[in-house]
Amino acid sequence: MTKTQQFSEERLMQVLLAPVVSEKSTMMADKHEQVAFKVVADATKPEIQAAVELMFKVKVDAVQVVNVKGKQKRFGRTIGQRKGWKKAYVCLMPGQEINFSTGA
Repeated sequence: MTKTQQFSEERLMQVLLAPVVSEKSTMMADKHEQVAFKVVADATKPEIQAAVELMFKVKVDAVQVVNVKGKQKRFGRTIGQRKGWKKAYVCLMPGQEINFSTGA
């Protein structure tokens, strides 16, 4: 039984929300063959790995997860808080690459 068969395909399609495109993530993609994704808050490392392998047809070496805290923002006198979110750094096997311009 493979990793993608452990989880329902419907769930795996909902785990990845969007790629994180920034200077830091672009540098990581070039240097370390890592890609950053915004993922749902209750996603686990095995789920993220299976979702990336299913959607992009690449082999994943490792997954690191970061909970990003929401920033405090002021609206005049009142102080508000943005929502926190979860970011996943997906390390690909050597020679693997995800190209977002061609689509999945």
